[in-house]
Amino acid sequence: MLYYVPPYTLTVAGFVIALLCGKAFEMVLKEQVTDWSKDRSQSILAGMQGLSLMLPYLGISLGILVFLGTGMMLFGFTSGLSFLIALPLTIGTAVLIWGQLRKLLLQLEEGGSKALEYK
Repeated sequence: MLYYVPPYTLTVAGFVIALLCGKAFEMVLKEQVTDWSKDRSQSILAGMQGLSLMLPYLGISLGILVFLGTGMMLFGFTSGLSFLIALPLTIGTAVLIWGQLRKLLLQLEEGGSKALEYK
């Protein structure tokens, strides 16, 4: 008789991928914001929405997808159902967060760092 062994390694791998890509995302974003604050060029802010920032963000999303999908498998869901549930959750969250980041960058471009202060 065979027993199902949950994918613990994949769950940890998804978490590690998301953390490492998150660190890369942080470093790229800080560098680009620092460059923008020195130059105040709109082309730098437009470039922030390019591949150099999008690639680590996609890595974060992929790591989260793997983590959520395999995490649900730990609770006994089949792999197909787990990833069927995890995919729209991941895509929806990723799109919403990317939209918020774009809004913050536009606020930063229009009003400088004072526009981001909480009142």
